Amino acid sequence: MEIEAEMRRKIVTSVVAVGFFIALIIGLGVTFGNGATGTGGLALIGAISFFIVAMGALGLWLGR
Repeated sequence: MEIEAEMRRKIVTSVVAVGFFIALIIGLGVTFGNGATGTGGLALIGAISFFIVAMGALGLWLGR
């Protein structure tokens, strides 16, 4: 089964975005360590919020 070029672009873009999110979460874990501080929690909430907004924007962009 052949995947169309448009669908391939959508898949690659989504996988890259999710990979960036995972790298960001790992980076936050390394930066803030084992201690659950208020700053680390806010950074994690910010990263999750950014991911949600970015995936929404990416979906709108890919839908065009």
